Amino acid sequence: MSAWSAEDIDRIAAGDDLYIAPFRPDGTTTGTPTWIWSVVVDGRLFVRAWNGARSRWYQAAMAQHAGQITAAATTYDVEFQPADTTMGGRIDTAYRTKYAGSSYLLPMVSAGPQAATVEITPRTGSAS
Repeated sequence: MSAWSAEDIDRIAAGDDLYIAPFRPDGTTTGTPTWIWSVVVDGRLFVRAWNGARSRWYQAAMAQHAGQITAAATTYDVEFQPADTTMGGRIDTAYRTKYAGSSYLLPMVSAGPQAATVEITPRTGSAS
């Protein structure tokens, strides 16, 4: 698992324009990019599925463990892994801070999305 460069993670964290596209079963073609909220905790990038584990992008990400994201006007080849459950409270706090005032916030810090939290890491040489 690679780490984000400080420059990339700062740009991604500052934006609200992350699109996620896990690979399809062929392992090379991505699905339709889905706009999704993202948060950064200790230089690590996390996203949650609004519909929890039923979300199609989440199911594809967990099946393929790879795909692409587009954020801060850059496309990255990435890997997807279930988030470390011990990070849950800190990820909730990051969502509450970044998305304070949004009517969508409370559902994103509820059990379904919490259980579908994904950590996104870059694959080597991933920015394009």
